[in-house]
Amino acid sequence: MPMGTRIEVEGLLLEENGGLVLDVRDGGTWRLEAGWRTRRLLGRRVRVTGTRDGFDLLAVQTIEPI
Repeated sequence: MPMGTRIEVEGLLLEENGGLVLDVRDGGTWRLEAGWRTRRLLGRRVRVTGTRDGFDLLAVQTIEPI
């Protein structure tokens, strides 16, 4: 999947090493570039829409609880 690809993925929002990560049910983890307000959703299942900005990095456009 090339850089700049738009992605929509669901998973569990967690904090790891001071940053946000999305643990995807079918395996894998995405690191997230998101604002501090997103932390209110920690520990919840969320749907994230964003753009691939690195190997495992998503620049978040929207994030919502599911």
